[in-house]
Amino acid sequence: MTEVALESLRDLVRAGLADPDAERLDEVARAFRIRVTPEMVAASVDPAVARQFVPAIEELEIGAEELADPIGDEARSPLRGLTHRYADRVILHVTRICDVYCRFCFRREVVGGEGLLSEQDLAAALDYIDATPTVREVILTGGDPLTLSPRRLRAIVERLGRIDHLDQIRIHSRVPVVAPDRIDDELIAALLGPVPVWIVVHANHPSELRPASRAAIRRLSDAGIPLLSQSVLLRGVNDSVDTLEALFRALLRLRVKPYYLHHCDLARGAGHFRTTLAQGRTLMADLRLRLTGIGLPTYVLDIPGGYGKVPISSDHLTEESPGRWLIRDPAGGMHRYADPVY
Repeated sequence: MTEVALESLRDLVRAGLADPDAERLDEVARAFRIRVTPEMVAASVDPAVARQFVPAIEELEIGAEELADPIGDEARSPLRGLTHRYADRVILHVTRICDVYCRFCFRREVVGGEGLLSEQDLAAALDYIDATPTVREVILTGGDPLTLSPRRLRAIVERLGRIDHLDQIRIHSRVPVVAPDRIDDELIAALLGPVPVWIVVHANHPSELRPASRAAIRRLSDAGIPLLSQSVLLRGVNDSVDTLEALFRALLRLRVKPYYLHHCDLARGAGHFRTTLAQGRTLMADLRLRLTGIGLPTYVLDIPGGYGKVPISSDHLTEESPGRWLIRDPAGGMHRYADPVY
């Protein structure tokens, strides 16, 4: 297994993950940063894992419906680094850095660039949270918050711990899976503050859960940190009931509750990863016949434009015609959504 992350198309070619003769692949690589950790290089013997990280010519096909900010982070941002979409919770973008860069990422236009949120912007965001008593939960995201040093992470957790109206902190991260060596005693200690920290582990395929990743997840669980998971439904990666069942069963064995299965967002150049809503609903129906309720995530769609996420169910969806839907947002507004055509 390589000992360093792969960060260029040349690195991917040398590792045998990219075709050196593929047309225009260098153009794709320039459009979005490359980074694949040693753990995921090893996991990429499974093509379903490699597909998530290796540039593909399809990324140059930008659909008219695809957006630079598909879930509307900026549309609901009162301050730099902060998104306040729902009354009781905010998203705090503490960093733009990730240990891996996923080709379907809904923040692919911004991650990997400017790095850490500045001290001034972080202080302003924390003051906003402190002054807004309706906020009961802070979701640390980015980028990936667990790429921060334990010292910096501890400082943020301790500052949030002094805000009386917070019930919990939530951290969304791929680190336990893609860079498990980061999950050491110092990092775990940084997460143990007066406000409970929940970690949502991002995993899309059972082949990502290698022995070191499983051990890292167990370390978090053994420390008393509650664990959830999120996955993205991806064509050619996990769009089969067998794959999803294997993933969710593996997570349950690690004491991780499957939380969200996200319909792939309208990120620019990610259309080749999208399934139709009907396909996703069929998969969920099949999973219900196979899995305990504890193992079933909620299948959700983040409505483009910043209108929030909703369960993909008959309560929120009306099919106007094949592949064309009306989606009801949490406030009752209606939005049109179209499936990919392929």
